[in-house]
Amino acid sequence: MATLRNLKIKTSTCKRIAKELHSYEKEVETESAKTADMKAKGADPYDLKQQENVLAESRMMVPDCRKRLEAALSDLKGTLVELEESGQKEGSEIDDARITLTDVEQIFQSSDA
Repeated sequence: MATLRNLKIKTSTCKRIAKELHSYEKEVETESAKTADMKAKGADPYDLKQQENVLAESRMMVPDCRKRLEAALSDLKGTLVELEESGQKEGSEIDDARITLTDVEQIFQSSDA
C-alpha cells in the first residue's frame, strides 16, 4: 500500500540521485580538463597515470548513477500511480513528485538527444 510518506521518500531519492548524476558529470569534465592540461605540460608519467585512473573512476560512476536513477524513477512512477488510483490526486507531496518526474525525464531526454 503506497502512502504519502513512501511517495515523499521516493521523491527525495530521485532528487538526490539526479543531483549525484549532475555532480559526477561535472567531475568528469573537470578531471578531463585537468588530465589534458597535465599531458600538455608534460607531467610526470606516474602522476599522469594516477590522474587518468581518477578520470576513469569518475566516468564509471555516470552509467551506474543513471541506472540507479532509472530504477528510482520507475519506483516513483509506480507509487504515484498507486496513490492516484486510491483516490489521492491532490497535495503538496503529489505535486512535488510530479515535478520531480518531469525534471528527471528531461534529464534522460536531454542525454539521449
